[in-house]
Amino acid sequence: MKPKKLKKRIQQLEKSLREGSEKLARLRRKLQQAESAKALKPARKSAARATASAGNASEEPTTAAQKPSSAKKPKTKLNLSPERRAQLSAAMKARWAAKRAAERNRTSSTDQNSPTPPPQPPENRADGA
Repeated sequence: MKPKKLKKRIQQLEKSLREGSEKLARLRRKLQQAESAKALKPARKSAARATASAGNASEEPTTAAQKPSSAKKPKTKLNLSPERRAQLSAAMKARWAAKRAAERNRTSSTDQNSPTPPPQPPENRADGA
């Protein structure tokens, strides 16, 4: 092998070893941080309980059925145009109507044990759905 090629290979290996040792050091630091956080967790929990119980002492004591709920995200309102809102409303009404019709057909055919369900008059509703 030519000396120039050997020098390049050596440089590549040194670089990979250097990067490998940096990665190893970074992983060791992460492990150390995780272990220290794990060790502090019980102390933090007891401190949080102490502050929570001090706050609850002035208020009414909570029962087992009334657990304090975690902070829930507020529901975000969809930014819909009136046209899109009307379109979605019509689609949902049509879906619900089809579901009700299917349910009626299923129950009427099973109740009478007939192979074909009785014909039903079409529903004409005021809202057009």
